[in-house]
Amino acid sequence: MKTLQQTFTVSYSFPVIFTRGAFHPDNDALSGALAAAGRKTNRTLVVMDASIADADKNLLGKIERYGQRHRDILEFVDSPFFIRGGEVCKNEPAGVEKIHELTNRYHLCRHSFVLAIGGGAVLDIAGYAAATAHRGIRLIRMPTTTLSQNDAGVGVKTGINAFGRKNYLGTFTPPYAVINDFAFLDTLPERDKRAGIAEAVKVAIIKDRAFFDDLYRNRHKLAAFDADAMERMIIRCAELHMEHIGASGDPFECGSARPLDFGHWSAHKIEELTGGDVKHGEAVAMGIALDSLYSFQIGNISEIELRRIFVTLEDIGFDLYHWALGWLDIGRALREFQEHLGGDLTITLLDGIGSRVEVHEIDTALLRKCIDRLSTRKQDRRSKNDHAPEPEIRTGDSGHLLHREPRPSP
Repeated sequence: MKTLQQTFTVSYSFPVIFTRGAFHPDNDALSGALAAAGRKTNRTLVVMDASIADADKNLLGKIERYGQRHRDILEFVDSPFFIRGGEVCKNEPAGVEKIHELTNRYHLCRHSFVLAIGGGAVLDIAGYAAATAHRGIRLIRMPTTTLSQNDAGVGVKTGINAFGRKNYLGTFTPPYAVINDFAFLDTLPERDKRAGIAEAVKVAIIKDRAFFDDLYRNRHKLAAFDADAMERMIIRCAELHMEHIGASGDPFECGSARPLDFGHWSAHKIEELTGGDVKHGEAVAMGIALDSLYSFQIGNISEIELRRIFVTLEDIGFDLYHWALGWLDIGRALREFQEHLGGDLTITLLDGIGSRVEVHEIDTALLRKCIDRLSTRKQDRRSKNDHAPEPEIRTGDSGHLLHREPRPSP
């Protein structure tokens, strides 16, 4: 027997740019990124969330004028291809097929570009199509939502849904560049602005207590979408995600642990059960609440830490319970999450705010009780006057929730 062992290393580097008014003729975020490719002309196909053009009637004109101003380095091969935004677009293979057809029609090559403008779902579908045409056409992401600017847009994954499973098909493909234009946030509905804040809470409570404390102090500003608070939150959240991907030693998730998916094992099922009616960030907020409560029940975080997590999420405007959580088949959801990650079941839990621990066994009966408690908490909040004090979680010697008493206002 003869064995040849192949070993090689591939290095990746891409910029994540924060700006405002990316398509202003004098803004060089996009043109500068293209210039770095070292080619005289960069042929580019634009794939855009249709709702973005609806929200900004001048956007297409801005893109056209930008192309004219920078025609020495940028060539748009056609007007933008519009795709329906939101999770539903990832359920429809026609979107990927159409992008493939356009790359073929306009003879795009591996040195050409797909410029994806939209929320996380559109970035996912455009990224998957780009990654699988010619085994990889260069992708520039221009995220337009809170969630995509602070999380999905800065990562290295693409994916679409299949077989009723979220992100069943996908690739690990780093983008060529990411351009976060804060001006896009001004056009978002409030629900979309809020949803992405959940990912900031997630990464803060598993990696950076100081960041969590900042989110807690600024929760009312975030609830009001204060521009300065939102921009600081987005930049720090993106930074923490990038640090983890680049320094964890597992950027393509070959292992079984996935800390950045804290709270996601149930969030993905909530999205599936509701057909996407619950947005990803909204489902993540519920998943954070559930796994934080479970962490408390097994003694990993204190009562005051749990209360601060709940208050942060709720004051920002998140619900911590939805009927889909009550319908959850916990055992099946955990098995599917394990299958998605590979290897042993590995769930990230808290070990104090700002720290985490990986566990390989879950008490499903206790987890069900946690779900029931979240349901009760929501009912209690609904029954109280809007001006009543927030409830404080109280526990007996066993650590189980017993009742709620008013707490002083923060």
